[in-house]
Amino acid sequence: MNNNIFKFVFILMISSTMMANVTLPNIFGDNMVLQRNSQVKIWGWANPKEEIKLVSSWNNQEYKVVANNQAQWELNIKTPEAGGPYIISIKGYNEVILKNILIGEVWVCSGQSNMEMSVSWGIDNGEEEAKNATNHNIRFFTVPKLTATSPQNNLLGNWVESTPETMKNFSAIGYFFAKRLKEDLKNVPIGLISSNWGGTPAEIWMPEEVVQNDPVLLENAKKLNEQEYGPRQPGRAYNAMIYPFVGFKIAGTLWYQGESNVGSLVYDQTLSALITSWRKAWNDDFPFYYVQIAPYKTGSNNFSNVTVRNSQRKVLKEVSKTGMVLTSDISDTIDIHPKNKKSVGIRLANLALADTYKVNSNLVNGPLFKDFKVDKNKVIVSFDYADGLYFKNKTSNQFEVAGADSVFYPAEALIKNNEVVLVSKKVVNPVKVRFAWGNTIQSDLFNKANLPASCFVTE
Repeated sequence: MNNNIFKFVFILMISSTMMANVTLPNIFGDNMVLQRNSQVKIWGWANPKEEIKLVSSWNNQEYKVVANNQAQWELNIKTPEAGGPYIISIKGYNEVILKNILIGEVWVCSGQSNMEMSVSWGIDNGEEEAKNATNHNIRFFTVPKLTATSPQNNLLGNWVESTPETMKNFSAIGYFFAKRLKEDLKNVPIGLISSNWGGTPAEIWMPEEVVQNDPVLLENAKKLNEQEYGPRQPGRAYNAMIYPFVGFKIAGTLWYQGESNVGSLVYDQTLSALITSWRKAWNDDFPFYYVQIAPYKTGSNNFSNVTVRNSQRKVLKEVSKTGMVLTSDISDTIDIHPKNKKSVGIRLANLALADTYKVNSNLVNGPLFKDFKVDKNKVIVSFDYADGLYFKNKTSNQFEVAGADSVFYPAEALIKNNEVVLVSKKVVNPVKVRFAWGNTIQSDLFNKANLPASCFVTE
């Protein structure tokens, strides 16, 4: 008899634990930031047919849904203007309560080591910045390094407030971006999701099938060498480090990557495919702002780095709602990890404040090649964002022209009416132009915002 009672109690215990299973992915948790003024998707798991009730404390509205036969459920809830802290209660057989939630702006920070780089790596003035990093309106979620051969539905990690300790190990660029955004948006909370892996090529950050279904990308991916710092197989980081939070409503993405793709002649197609695949996954045409990699001595090929930087420039025309920050003036050609991360974060923030938030009317872009025309033996080069064009050293030796034989020769450069006029005694009939064309050349052409021009070569 006692044995039967024991069995009965045991069955009760098992069934109650089976029933008490409303769970959420870790991207939803205490201290998180949800995107303001939006329809935000929240999802999780429960028993099939279990009714889930969600209540948000900002409007005390109740939302209901029934878990499907895959034990999944999702709800779209309405978020208010920026504010908090709030509570969300999610109830099935059990209750999950999420506390200290803020409503604000959410950005993803992704890429390789320059985006991952934190104060603890040793950045300019880092220790001093960390001391002042206590800010309960800035929140961090760090995605751990993981790979998977198929898309995953959860990841480890949790949201934390910005403190000297948490900021020290978080993306420095992300932190400085958030700090500037919060100031200029008048204290709107900022949430950052950092998903980075040093030494990784772009191919691992997009769905594998995107690479497999594109002959150009596939051919290029085959050239990626095995290396000790991270994976090179397409899709591996995307599956484990991006896919699990796809659908978590974001304002946009910050991207700093490309050093592991130097030498690629198709990086513009690679990055374009990545941006398109993320937007498709989120079903959201969010802004995508990225950092042009810094001039750096890369191997013996004199043009492997500059070719990628030129590809990054081309993406601006190829993909809508993109923006690029230049770093040639704040980088170090002998250090692949430039230590001035604050300026990079601020430049990204200025871009977002101008293009996404429309609260910054200042010039936020460096000069970008627009067009050129030939007048006899002269070439006249025009730029976007060319107000107040000037050469750092009064004259420039960074422009070259070529004739039909495609052999480039240095050109004398003169600025006239915010355009650059070029002449070379060695090229009587110029047909091509290039600028700052070398792996380690730091641009000497600037506009009135003291932002450098991007390298370029005309097709």
